[in-house]
Amino acid sequence: MYKVLVPLDSSRERERTQISALVDLPVNRDEVEVVLTHVLTGEEERAPKEMQRPERVALVKEARERLDDEGFSVTVRSAHSPPEEGIVDLAERANVDHIVLGGRKRSPAGKALFGSVTQGVILNTDLPVTVTGGASESR
Repeated sequence: MYKVLVPLDSSRERERTQISALVDLPVNRDEVEVVLTHVLTGEEERAPKEMQRPERVALVKEARERLDDEGFSVTVRSAHSPPEEGIVDLAERANVDHIVLGGRKRSPAGKALFGSVTQGVILNTDLPVTVTGGASESR
C-alpha cells in the first residue's frame, strides 16, 4: 500500500487543490491510502480535549468525504504543533511514502521561497513532497 500524507490548514482553496492533485493521479486507488491531518494551532489548541481532534475540522471532513467518494482508503491522524515538525513527525510515525502540501501563490520574487511550513517540511524530510498551487493571498 502506497501512503500519502495530506496535511490540511484552514484554506478551502488549498484543500481543494491538494485533493484534486490526488484524484488526478493515474493510480489504482485500491493501492493508495491517504492520511489526512490538520495541525491544531491557536484557538483550536485551547479547545476542550474532546474537541481537539483533526477529524472534527470541517475541511478534514470534506476532504475525507471526497476521497472516500473517489475510492481512496482514508485515515485521519493527529499531528502536533509547530506544524512543520508535526507534519514531518507524523510522516515518520505513519510510515508514509509521499507528502502533498498546499502552497500559496506568490509574487515572482516570492516564488524563490516557499512558505515557512512548506519549506520546513521539504528541508526536514527525505520523502518526496508535492506542493500544489493555491489562490493569491494578500498579507
